[in-house]
Amino acid sequence: MPRIDWLAIAPEVVVAAALLVVLAVDLFLPRERKYWVAALAVVGTTLAMVPVILMAVSGDNYSMFDGSYVVDEFALVLKGVFLVAGYLVLLISVSYIESDRYYQGEYYLLLLSSLLGSMVLTSARDLVVLFVALELTTGPLFLLAGWRKGDLRSNEASLKFFIIGVLSTGLMLYGMSLLFGLTGELSFDGIREAISAEGMASEPVLGLAVLLILVGFGFKVSAVPFHFWAPDTYQGSPPPVTAYLSVSSKLAGFVAMLAVIYLALPAVTDFWGPALWLMAAVSMTVANLSALRQSHLIRLLAYSSVAQAGFMLVPFAGGAIATDGLSEGLGATVIYLVIYAVMNLGAFAVVIAGGRRIGSYEIPDWRGLGSYSPRLGVMLAVFFLSLAGLPPLAGWFAKFVMFRAVLISTGPAGVWLAVIAAVNAVVAFYYYARVVKSAWFDPAPDEIPEETETGPTGPLSLAMGLALVVVLVVGVFPGLATFFGDAAAALVP
Repeated sequence: MPRIDWLAIAPEVVVAAALLVVLAVDLFLPRERKYWVAALAVVGTTLAMVPVILMAVSGDNYSMFDGSYVVDEFALVLKGVFLVAGYLVLLISVSYIESDRYYQGEYYLLLLSSLLGSMVLTSARDLVVLFVALELTTGPLFLLAGWRKGDLRSNEASLKFFIIGVLSTGLMLYGMSLLFGLTGELSFDGIREAISAEGMASEPVLGLAVLLILVGFGFKVSAVPFHFWAPDTYQGSPPPVTAYLSVSSKLAGFVAMLAVIYLALPAVTDFWGPALWLMAAVSMTVANLSALRQSHLIRLLAYSSVAQAGFMLVPFAGGAIATDGLSEGLGATVIYLVIYAVMNLGAFAVVIAGGRRIGSYEIPDWRGLGSYSPRLGVMLAVFFLSLAGLPPLAGWFAKFVMFRAVLISTGPAGVWLAVIAAVNAVVAFYYYARVVKSAWFDPAPDEIPEETETGPTGPLSLAMGLALVVVLVVGVFPGLATFFGDAAAALVP
């Protein structure tokens, strides 16, 4: 009978218990008291952080089920990131979902289920556990994307997300089955050793398996050319769901990619290195050029999310090119993921709050926001300029580690990718600054939208405040973020 270390799986057990309690309590609460469901979800997410902190303090590693499930520094760091991101999304959701009292239990059940899958994903060390966790992360989001049941745009968003998601999952699963058939192994360590021992690093079929797996991951992280679902899905989904999609869902795809590439496939950089180089360059360029034409804020953030995925792929390509550069690329990617998660959730929180105040997500309607709502205007400027990478906000350090990871590589390929990233950073700055310019420098409309109370605003303000503090502190003291990169780099064998 396999030994189970209950402390190692305690975060997942707490989240699983929370989602069951949410579902059970929701059955008995009257409509006017459904807000307790949200409170229980927030409490459950907070309590799940306790065992994560205890394991981080102890410094012990845990391995269960013949090495299929491992809790190490890499897993603990990312469990913490997912829990914090989930906590912020729950706060953002409260005021929005409050208006739909019939289905609050189901909403928080699905959100916690996706969070549970993300946490399991961080500890997955074989193909079966990774695939199940990745689908548990993505599956509930198909339903959440169509949460506004009477909205045709929301229904379209859910359907597009589902169809393309199922197709990409099939391709990824086919690639995994080829990988298993070639190596006879499911564990990442076993696959890596089999490829090295059998000398199959140059096998064309192995290259096909790797590329099919990358296609599946490309959908999860919404990288070009697998991004075409993102703009419509982001715009059609409820804004809190869009915030979760742009952060936790994307992080899950990157975590899965990190684990497979760095643990199972470090010997086949000739296959995945050029593919990720091309994916990074095209994602940055296509998404940034598309964002220039957007006037809808959520749609602009959708293309921004695709472009940020391209920036996050740059260290992957640098790690493939550089001599002994895998640990540098892994650390840079994780630092970028952590910073991106906080500043992007902050940006969505401000957009949701501003959308409630203004009644529109069109950029021209946000003109003069800073003159009649300085608090929202300041937060909008902080988060959007941080996404642009402007010092001294946290986004500058994410860009710095990204450029460093690719520039230490050998050969012209790394330099050219850095040049492409630099040009795209300038393009991205233009459309982020355009939003700030509209809010602060364009004249306010003659009829200023009045402050209205459409639901509880405290949790949304708390989410914005927490994200603001992190963006400012990490921007001034970037060494705080290097902890995440150093801990994650230990994953490289």
